[in-house]
Amino acid sequence: MEIKIGVRSVHRELVVETDLSAEQVEEELNKAAAMDHGVFGITDIKGRRVLVPLSSLGFVEIGEEEARAVGFGGTL
Repeated sequence: MEIKIGVRSVHRELVVETDLSAEQVEEELNKAAAMDHGVFGITDIKGRRVLVPLSSLGFVEIGEEEARAVGFGGTL
């Protein structure tokens, strides 16, 4: 699943591919929001950890669970 993270005062968003479900990503975000000076952390598919302080977090966009069919082979 693709996660896009917007950071305040940064022109480009962070794009992270993760094996987590949408619910798991939301859970991690809620855990960080519940803490004073929380840090939102997510691990990508290669095992790298991305950490963003909540005070700098602009947005988190959670992608689709399944990849969409592309081209003429998709079903109608």
